[in-house]
Amino acid sequence: MASVAEVPLPYKAVGEGDSVPEPDDAVVFVGVSLVLGIASRHLLRGTRVPYTVALLVLGIGLGSLEYGTNDGLGKLGAGIRLWANIDPVLLLSVFLPALLFESSFAMEVHQIKRCMAQMLLLAGPGVLISTFCLGTLIKITFPYHWNWKTSLLLGGLLSATDPVAVVALLKELGASKKLSTIIEGESLMNDGTAIVVFQLFYRMVLGQTFNVGDIIKFLSQVSLGAVAMGLAFGVASVLWLGFIFNDTVIEITLTLAVSYLAFFTAQDGADVSGVLTVMTLGMFYAAVARTAFKGDGQQSLHHFWEMVAYIANTLIFILSGVVIAEGVLHNDNHFERHGASWGYLILLYVFVQCSRIIVVGLLYPFLRYFGYGLDWKEAIILMWSGLRGAVALSLSLSVKRASDNLDQTHLKPEVGTLFVFFTGGIVFLTLTINGSTTQFFLHLLKMDKLSATKIRILNYTRYEMLNKALEAFGDLGDDEELGPADWPTVLRYITCLSNLDEGQVHPHTVTESEYHLQSMNLRDIRVRLLNGVQAAYWGMLEEGRISQTTAILLMRSVDEAMDVVSSEPLCDWKGLKSNVHFPSYYRFLQMSRLPRRLITYFTVERLESACYICAAFLRAHRIATRQLHDFIGDSEIATTVINESNAEGEEARKFLEDVRVTFPQVLRAVKTRQVTYSILKHLSEYVQNLEKVGLLEQKEMYHLDDIVQTDLKKLLRNPPLVKMPKISDLLSAHPLLGALPSAVREPIEVSTKEIMKMRGVTLYKEGSRPNGMWLISVGVVKWTSKSLSNKHSLHPTFSHGTTLGLYEVLTGKPYICDMITDSVVHCFFIETEKILSLLGSGPVVEDFLWQESAMVIAKLLLPQMFEKMTMQELRGLVAERTNMNIYIRGEVIEIRHNSIGILLEGFIKTQDGQQDLITPPAALLPSHSDLSFLGLESSGLNNVSFCHMGTWYQVETRARVIFFDIGTVEAEGALQKRSASWVSQAGIELPRNLSREHGGLLSWPENLYKGRGCNQSPDESDKQPISLSAKAMELSIYGSMVNNMYRHYRSFRRTSRANLTRSLSYPRVPPRTVHARPLLSIQSEGGSVNRRLCSTDSSKLNSVTPLPVRRRKTKVVEGNSSDESGGEEVIVRIDSPSTLSFHQASGGFLPPQ
Repeated sequence: MASVAEVPLPYKAVGEGDSVPEPDDAVVFVGVSLVLGIASRHLLRGTRVPYTVALLVLGIGLGSLEYGTNDGLGKLGAGIRLWANIDPVLLLSVFLPALLFESSFAMEVHQIKRCMAQMLLLAGPGVLISTFCLGTLIKITFPYHWNWKTSLLLGGLLSATDPVAVVALLKELGASKKLSTIIEGESLMNDGTAIVVFQLFYRMVLGQTFNVGDIIKFLSQVSLGAVAMGLAFGVASVLWLGFIFNDTVIEITLTLAVSYLAFFTAQDGADVSGVLTVMTLGMFYAAVARTAFKGDGQQSLHHFWEMVAYIANTLIFILSGVVIAEGVLHNDNHFERHGASWGYLILLYVFVQCSRIIVVGLLYPFLRYFGYGLDWKEAIILMWSGLRGAVALSLSLSVKRASDNLDQTHLKPEVGTLFVFFTGGIVFLTLTINGSTTQFFLHLLKMDKLSATKIRILNYTRYEMLNKALEAFGDLGDDEELGPADWPTVLRYITCLSNLDEGQVHPHTVTESEYHLQSMNLRDIRVRLLNGVQAAYWGMLEEGRISQTTAILLMRSVDEAMDVVSSEPLCDWKGLKSNVHFPSYYRFLQMSRLPRRLITYFTVERLESACYICAAFLRAHRIATRQLHDFIGDSEIATTVINESNAEGEEARKFLEDVRVTFPQVLRAVKTRQVTYSILKHLSEYVQNLEKVGLLEQKEMYHLDDIVQTDLKKLLRNPPLVKMPKISDLLSAHPLLGALPSAVREPIEVSTKEIMKMRGVTLYKEGSRPNGMWLISVGVVKWTSKSLSNKHSLHPTFSHGTTLGLYEVLTGKPYICDMITDSVVHCFFIETEKILSLLGSGPVVEDFLWQESAMVIAKLLLPQMFEKMTMQELRGLVAERTNMNIYIRGEVIEIRHNSIGILLEGFIKTQDGQQDLITPPAALLPSHSDLSFLGLESSGLNNVSFCHMGTWYQVETRARVIFFDIGTVEAEGALQKRSASWVSQAGIELPRNLSREHGGLLSWPENLYKGRGCNQSPDESDKQPISLSAKAMELSIYGSMVNNMYRHYRSFRRTSRANLTRSLSYPRVPPRTVHARPLLSIQSEGGSVNRRLCSTDSSKLNSVTPLPVRRRKTKVVEGNSSDESGGEEVIVRIDSPSTLSFHQASGGFLPPQ
C-alpha cells in the first residue's frame, strides 16, 4: 500500500460562507463518538442488534446532518469535516495496527494451528476466486464501460472481509470457538491478501504492466516478506520483554509500540503488507509471549487492549458512516443523473453474497477435511458472515483520491465517486443485513443452544450455589451490633436461585432412555478436568513453580488432549513425552568432539526441564482431580476420569523416581528454586499487606518491596544451578579409586575419561575383547547375557559406585554380558593397560581389585541372593565376611555349609564321578541339602552352567577363590538390613542431628553409634589401619564426605556440646522474646509423598549374631531429644544417589561427649 499513499489527498475547498475548521474541533468529534458508543453498547445490551451496526447508522446520521442540511452541527460539524477528509492511508495506519494486534493476540495458538489450513484456503484461493467472480460479474452487468483492470480492482477491493467488523460481531454473538477462530483468522489473513491483490490491480489501473512472473514475484514478496518482518519484530520485542521485570506499564506500552512500528516499517520502509506483518506479530505473541504476563499484569494487558479495541471500533464505525454519508450527499448531482446506481448497488450486494457462496462451496470439501472440519451449518454461517468494513472503505477512498488528481488520466473522477458509493453501500448493507441477522441464523440452526449435558451441570451448580448461599448466610446472618438478618428477604433478592423446588439431581444420573448422554457426560467431565489442569498451570506459573517455556509446553499438551476427548481417554501426557525423554540428537553429541563438560551441561539442563514438566504435570492433575471430586462428588463417570488422570501420571512418577535415584542434585536444585521464589513472593505480599492495613507508610512499603524485588530479579536472572561435582571429587568419591592410596590413584586419574551416556547406549557387548573398565558415577546400567541366565533376576541392574568390566580386564577373558545404560549415566572409563599397571603396586591392591570384581560377578551368577543387596551392603559383606584364597595345583577346596565360593581364576574339578572341569567365573555352592538356608533351590540351578554344587573340589591349576560367609540368620532376610551395623565397625563417629523438624534431610544411621566399645576414643581408633575394602565400603555409603569425617570430628563434638538440639542441615531462627509474634512457617509441599519408609527394629538388629570384625571400644552416651512431639525422624543418605534410601529411626542417640 505504499504506492497508494504516493498521491496527496487534495484539501477540501471551503466555501466563502463556511467557517474554517480548527484542528481542536477534531477532539469534539472523538468525544461525541465515544459518548454515542457508550450509549449504544449500554442500550443494546441483551438485544440481537450488534452495537457496531448501530454505530454505523449513527455515523451516517451525523454525516447526513452535517452535509445534508444548511445549518450544520457547528463545532461538531467542523470536527466531522476534519475526520471525513482524513487521508485514507492515515485512517488505516491509526486504527488497524491496534485492532489487528488485539485480535490476533487474543486468538488461541492451538486453534490457529488446527484451523490454519482452512484459513489459508479462504484467504488465498478464496480471495482470488471472489475477486475474479466479482470482477467478471461487474464487467458483464454494469453499464459503466469499465475495462477488466478496473472491474477486477473493485472486485478485489470488495473481497476483503473486514476483521474489525467480523471480530466485533463474533464477540457479541458468542459463536463457537472453532467457528470463531476460522472466521476471525480468515478475516485477518483475507484482509492482508485482499489488500495485496488490490495493490496489484491498482498499479495496473495506473498504467504499470506486469507479466506472470512479475505478478508471482510481487505477491510473494509482499506476503512472505510481511510474515518475515512480523516474526523479526516479534523475536526482538519478546527478547526485550524478557529483560523487563515486574513493570506492567512498560510491558503494555511495548506491545502497543511494536504493533505500530511494525506496521509503519512494513508499509513505508519495506513495501510489504503491514496488515500481514501485524497479524503475524500478534500470533507470535500469542504463541510465545502470552505467559510472559502473569497475574495482575496479564489482567491489565487484557483490559488495556480490550479498551483500545473498543475505542478504535467505536471511532472507525462512526467515521465509516460519516464517510458514506459524505460520499453520497456530496455527489448528489451524479446520482440524480445516474439513478440506476442505487439499483446496481443492490445487484452488487447480491453478487457479493453469490461470490461468497461460490467460494465456500468450491472449497467446502477441503474445509471439511482439514483442521476440525466444517459441517453444513457452520458453512452457512461462514457464508453469511462475510462482512465488509473500514478496510474496504479506506481502499475506495484511496481510489477516489487518485481519481481526483488532475495529473493522471487513467482514472476518471466518476470512477472514484462510484467506488466510494458502491463500497460504502456494501459496507452498510453487509453490516445492517448480515450483521443483524447472523444471530437469527445461529438460533435457526440451533447453534446457540446448550447441550443437555451442560444444562444438567448448570442446574446442579445452581443447587450448589444455594448451599453456598446458606453457608454464607450462616456466617454473615448475625453479628454483635445489628443482630440477625431475614433469610426469606435475602432469598427474594437472589433471583438466580429461585425455582429450585424440584430437588437436586446429580448430572450423571441418567435413565435408560437417556443412556446416550453417558458418552457426552464422559467427554464433558474430561474437558472440565483438562480445563482445571490448565488453570493449575497458570497458577503454578504465577507461583514461580514453572518457567514460561515450561508453561507453554504444558498448556499446549492440554489443548492437544482436548481435541480427542470424545474418542480417547485423557492423553495430555502424550504431548509431553518428547520433551521429557532425550531426543535422538543427544546420541550424536556423545560421538562428537564437543567438550565433555558442555555435553554434561546440556544433559543436566534437559533433565532439569523434564523434572519441571513432570512435577507440574503431577501437581496440576492432583489439584484438578481434587477440585473435580469436590464439585461433582462420587459418580462412575467422575471416577473413570480420575482413574484416567492417575494412569496418565504413572510415567511422570517413574521418571522423577529415576531422577531421584540417578541425579538427586537436579531435583534438589529445582525444589530450591521453587522454594526461594515462593518465599520472596510471600515476603512481597506480606509487605504490601502491611501497607494496606495501615501499619506501613507507602514510602516505607516501596523501600522494603524494592529490596525483595531486587532479590527476586536476581533469582530469575541467576537461578540456583545444578551443582555437579568436580571430576577429581567424583573420582575420589568412587569406592574403587577413592580407596586406593593417593600414590597409586593419581596416575590413574590423569588418564581417566569422563563420559555421559544417554539411555539405551551399550557400554560393551558380550564376547568382545576387554579394552577397559567403567566406573559408574551416576545412573543405572542393565545387563543382559546369552550365556548367563537372568530369569531369576527381577532387576538386573547396576548403579552408582559399581565397577564394570574389571573382572574381564584382570582375567583377559571376553566380556561375559552386555552392559546397556538404563538411564542417563555419568561414568568414567579407564583403559586396560592402566588397570593392569596397578597389579604391580603390591598384593594389597591386587587383592582389593579382585574383591571389587567379585561383587559384580556375584550379582551376575547368583541374582537370587545378591540382587536385592545394594552395592553398599555388598561391599560391607565383602569387607567383613569374605575370605579370598589362592590355591595351587593338587590342593582341595572345601565349601563349608554356610559359605558360598566364587572361582575367579584357574581351573578346578568336581569330586563326583564325572569330574567335570570347572572354568571361571563360577559359583561354588554347598551340597543340595544345605541350599535351603540360602534361599536357593536346586531346580533353579540345574540348567545354569556357571553354578556348581559340592562339598569339595580339586584344583587343576593355580586358582583364586573368594568365599562369602553367609550365616543362617542372614538367610531369613536380616542381611539386607545390616549395612549400618557393618559401617559401625569402621571406626567412624559422627554427631546426630537431633532436630526432628528437618530430620529427613541429613542424618546418620543410628547403629553408627552402637558398635564401639566403651573405652576406646575416636583418636585411638583413627590410628588403626583400615583395609581398602573397608574404606571402599565407607565411600560407597558416605561418598566424598568420608575424607572429611575425621577432620571435622572435633568441631562436630564441640557443636553438639554447645547445642544438642540444633539442626546441622538447616539454619535455626533465633529464639524470640515472650511478647514477640511467631514467624510464619512455610512448609514445602509434597515433601513426604514419595518417601519410602521401612521401619527398623533395633532390638531385632541387636539380636543378630555379629560378623567377625575388628572390635573397637566406644563410649556411647544417650540423651533425650528436645522435640517432645513424638514424631518420627526420617534418615536420608544423600551422598549415595543410586540408593537414596530412607530408614526410620526409633530412638535418639547422641554423639559421644
